[in-house]
Amino acid sequence: VQLQAYGGGLVQAGGSLRLSCAASGRTFSNYVMAWFRQAPGKEREFVAAISRSASSTYHVDSVKGRFTISRDNAKNTVYLQMNSLKPEDTAVYYCAGSRQNTGWGIDFGRVPWYDSWGQGTLVTVSS
Repeated sequence: VQLQAYGGGLVQAGGSLRLSCAASGRTFSNYVMAWFRQAPGKEREFVAAISRSASSTYHVDSVKGRFTISRDNAKNTVYLQMNSLKPEDTAVYYCAGSRQNTGWGIDFGRVPWYDSWGQGTLVTVSS
């Protein structure tokens, strides 16, 4: 599946942004979807994941209560609603998709588990 992320931008601390990731080319609902981010000079880190049917989600502790991952399979789109943004949230955000049938809850935080990646969208949070 081809993925295209958008919705990043410059926002003040405490503000909100909604990232979107549009999928095309294959059956979107066959993919577990996730968001990762990469700050300058740091490794890519897992942010959140959502199951194929959206029945399950997972958010890392650093964003829990502030970010929400969701998906609309009819629109082939996954979202990341980001509230109460902090300067440390500044990063390039990537959406990713996986067709793996095993690994939910175990491997879904690992970069190699995903076989499709979007191009990234930059989020900058000013203090």
